[in-house]
Amino acid sequence: MAATDRRLLFLLAASLAVAAVSSHNITDILDGYPEYSLYNSYLSQTKVCDEINSRSTVTCLVLTNGAMSSLVSNLSLADIKNALRLLTLLDYYDTKKLHSLSDGSELTTTLYQTTGDASGNMGHVNITNLRGGKVGFASAAPGSKFQATYTKSVKQEPYNLSVLEVSDPITFPGLFDSPSAASTNLTALLEKAGCKQFARLIVSSGVMKMYQAAMDKALTLFAPNDDAFQAKGLPDLSKLTSAELVTLLQYHALPQYAPKASLKTIKGHIQTLASTGAGKYDLSVVTKGDDVSMDTGMDKSRVASTVLDDTPTVIHTVDSVLLPPELFGGAPSPAPAPGPASDVPAASPAPEGSSPAPSPKAAGKKKKKGKSPSHSPPAPPADTPDMSPADAPAGEEAADKAEKKNGATAAATSVAATVASAAALLAASFL
Repeated sequence: MAATDRRLLFLLAASLAVAAVSSHNITDILDGYPEYSLYNSYLSQTKVCDEINSRSTVTCLVLTNGAMSSLVSNLSLADIKNALRLLTLLDYYDTKKLHSLSDGSELTTTLYQTTGDASGNMGHVNITNLRGGKVGFASAAPGSKFQATYTKSVKQEPYNLSVLEVSDPITFPGLFDSPSAASTNLTALLEKAGCKQFARLIVSSGVMKMYQAAMDKALTLFAPNDDAFQAKGLPDLSKLTSAELVTLLQYHALPQYAPKASLKTIKGHIQTLASTGAGKYDLSVVTKGDDVSMDTGMDKSRVASTVLDDTPTVIHTVDSVLLPPELFGGAPSPAPAPGPASDVPAASPAPEGSSPAPSPKAAGKKKKKGKSPSHSPPAPPADTPDMSPADAPAGEEAADKAEKKNGATAAATSVAATVASAAALLAASFL
C-alpha cells in the first residue's frame, strides 16, 4: 500500500510540475487570427499582454482591425492601455456562461480596476443579456449604454483563458484622461509621490536631464521614497564623489519600458543606465506572489507603487535605496547579462577608470567594512482590490538561483518535461 501511495504522489508531483511551466500567451494565440492584428500589436506595445499572461483566469474581449482603428485614432498609448485593460475581464466567460447569467446581468472586475486609477467601481463592466439573444457590455457608470455586444467566440482554454470578439470598445467619461510623460513635471510628480529627497538629488546632480533624454526612447525609473533615505544602516551618500552619485542615480533607471507585470517576466540580470560592458551595475528581479523586488546583490527593494505609466515611460516607487556592490562593497560584481549588444547604453558617465569608493559608515555608528545595509522597513500591504482574483504564481527564488548558476532560463521547463516523461512511463508500467 505504501509503495502504491508513493507512486501516486510521484505522478501527482510530475503533473504539477508540468502545469507549473505551462501557461497561456495571448499574443501567440492571436497571431493565428489576422483580423485582430492591430489589437494584438497594441497589446505588445502597451505591455498589457504581460498583465494578461500573468493571470490564471482571464477573458479577453478583442476588437477587429476596423473597430480597433476607430478606437486608437486620437488616443495616446497610455489611454489605449486603459481601454485594453477595461476589455480584459478577470473571470472566465464563454458563450454558454454569457447566455446563462444569474438574473440576466452581473458586474465583473477588469484589469483596469487593479491599477488603482479607477474611481469607485468604474473598473468594473456590466454584462447583460439583451433582447433578441444579444449580450451587451457596458461601463459600471450609471446610465452607460451597451455599445459593445458579443459577436463570437474565438478561443477557449477552460477555465483559464477565453477570447471573445465584441463589436465595439467599452468606454466611460474620464477613461482617457491618463497623465502623460510629455505633459508631466517629473520633479513635481516625484515630490507628490513622497520622493522629495530623490527628486532633489537628480536635479542637483544633473541626472534629471539624462532621464528626460531617455524618456522618448524607453525609461523605467525606480524612485526611493523619503523613508528610504532615513533607513537605519544606509551608507552616508554625502561621501560619494559627484561621478559616483551620478552612477548611483543612473543605477535607479532601466533603458527599457518595464511596468510591474513585465518585470515579473524578466529572468537573469537587467542592464541599468549605469551598466557597463563588463556586466557591472546590473540588477535582477525577485518575485513572490504579487510582490516584485529589485535585487542589487547586496539587498532587495520592493516595488511599492506605480506613479506614472505612459508607454514607453514608467515610474515606480521603491522602499529602499538601490545600492550597487560596485560602489558599496559586499557581493561581487554580477556576470554580464546575456542579450543583444544594442541593449547596452551608448554612453555612461560612470567613472570606468576610477576605483570604487570604500563602504561609507552610517552616521553616528561604527560599521564593519563590507557589511550590507539593513533591510528596508516592512512593506505596506498590497493594493490589489478585494474583488480581483489572485495572480498566477510567480517565479520562485530557487529558479533565479539555478539560472544564475547555469545561465539557462529553460532549465525549469526541461526538468519538468523530463519528470513528466518518467512519470508517464512509470504509470504505464502499472496499467
